[in-house]
Amino acid sequence: MLASRVLFSKNAAAAVLSLQPARFAHQGDNWGNWGHTNVALVYSGCGWWDGTDVHEATYTMYHLSRNGARFQLFAPNQQQMHVVDHSKKQTAAGENRNMQVESWRFLHNHLGQLQVQDLSRLDVNSYDALIFPGGHGVLKNLSSYSKDGKDCKLHSDVERVLKEFHKNRKPIGLSSMAPLLACRVLPDLEVTMGYERDESSRWGMWPNTQLVQAVKSMGARHNTREAYEAYCDEKNRVVSTPSFMWETDFHYHYIHDGIGSMVKHLLRMTSK
Repeated sequence: MLASRVLFSKNAAAAVLSLQPARFAHQGDNWGNWGHTNVALVYSGCGWWDGTDVHEATYTMYHLSRNGARFQLFAPNQQQMHVVDHSKKQTAAGENRNMQVESWRFLHNHLGQLQVQDLSRLDVNSYDALIFPGGHGVLKNLSSYSKDGKDCKLHSDVERVLKEFHKNRKPIGLSSMAPLLACRVLPDLEVTMGYERDESSRWGMWPNTQLVQAVKSMGARHNTREAYEAYCDEKNRVVSTPSFMWETDFHYHYIHDGIGSMVKHLLRMTSK
């Protein structure tokens, strides 16, 4: 009798679970229901050394999806500065790629609603927030920093959308190198790009600290943070996280957590 009762209770529980929506078993780390929030993501190709970093891009989409937010990808419909052989960290001679075409690599269902649209079509009125993941495409494709340093110019549509979202008080998220873009064209920002000196920290190094000095020279204030943290400039509604400004071999979960913190605070700001 006891065995039959146990079997019945297990079968009953299984029947109840089968009636639950698919997300039932995955709500443990959900920060809220942001189903009516639309976020624009701006990419610059595909790859850490010549476009948008693969991990930062996918972690961003993951955390937005986890919280029920909707998002759309954008990229300039232009050739990227160059193509890098990532196995050698050298320019691949004779190759040329389009940023918008390369950004399609981040999408799975090319027949679905989610697409990579031309950045020139990004309308601030259609979105609640804006995110720029990092990668060297920030320095090479979305700006001229790799050539001009702190006096760089931004891609015209990058500058346009940053100013429009800022003017309309819509939150902006920035990871890794991307704060440089906002600091170049928006006044009086507070951001984090990790550490200000190249020193060892929790199993990794900070080799890109020259970018911290660059944003400070642009008039921004810098706040030291670990890779798994984010900093919120509540006044300007800008959230940043160091991400791969920190160089690590194995501890990618810190990058994942930092992106998650950025997304959480960005979505929180959309409700204000």
